[in-house]
Amino acid sequence: MLNKSLLAIAATIAVWLSAARPALSQPAAPTAKAKSFAVRVTGTGKPMILIPGLTCSGDVWDSTVEHFKGRYQCHVLTLAGFAGQPPIFPPMMETIRKDLAGYIRAKKLEHPVIVGHSLGGFLSYWLAAEEPGLVGPVVAVDGVPFYSALMNPSATAESAKSQAEMMRVSMATQEPEQFVANNKMFLGMMITDPKTVDAIVPTCSKSDQKSVGQAMYELMTTDLRQEAAKIKVPVLLIGSGASAQTAEMKKTLEQSYEAQVAKIPNHRVVMAEKARHFIMFDDPAFLFKTMDEFLAANH
Repeated sequence: MLNKSLLAIAATIAVWLSAARPALSQPAAPTAKAKSFAVRVTGTGKPMILIPGLTCSGDVWDSTVEHFKGRYQCHVLTLAGFAGQPPIFPPMMETIRKDLAGYIRAKKLEHPVIVGHSLGGFLSYWLAAEEPGLVGPVVAVDGVPFYSALMNPSATAESAKSQAEMMRVSMATQEPEQFVANNKMFLGMMITDPKTVDAIVPTCSKSDQKSVGQAMYELMTTDLRQEAAKIKVPVLLIGSGASAQTAEMKKTLEQSYEAQVAKIPNHRVVMAEKARHFIMFDDPAFLFKTMDEFLAANH
């Protein structure tokens, strides 16, 4: 049984791939001076870094910051090329990971909690695997080490390249109006409340098309499942469970998430049964309770 959120992603990918046509205007070009992320710092206490997902700004974490800012100093990222931030040259994900490690050292953040949603979760695993002594506990909000394997359990980084390349080309060449419409449809499948979708679409629509395509390509063709074995800190994966309507479906869905993080020595998988992909919007009370319990035990 495939997660309906993932089916929605697959359907949207198909639409994006079929929409390729010459762009009406050229997206912004990367520059050597562009930063790989912008940061907004709020609150006091132990450090916490929050990383949003594809096309999103750090604003998606506003309610999360409100919950934690009395106990944690929240460093909220918006990644290059997303939500109006200037694009950077590829590889995007590796550059962001390295720069984030540099940021933690430069700011002298003591084992910060790393919280990532979707693509941000992917980055969280990678950072923790490459810098096992630098970070604190990791919370992945519906983010996994190898996205393509959730769509197809037999997928490999090599087998995913063809579709990923089609996605990258399509993103760079479709009309801006089509990009905006497709992104709104994508978000509508990932978030339950249409009002929330309408609230974040304007910011997400400011994303650079080439950057979105490049990020998707890297996400679809990078398999961190073996690399994740190097993670030494506790990891909490909160999966989207709204699609599981029966006990059997729930078990199968949970197993698919468990397989993604099986190599991580100290990990826990919890399903947000009422939430789609954006768990922080669909069931914030569950998210905060689960994170509070995890951090109380591990930080």
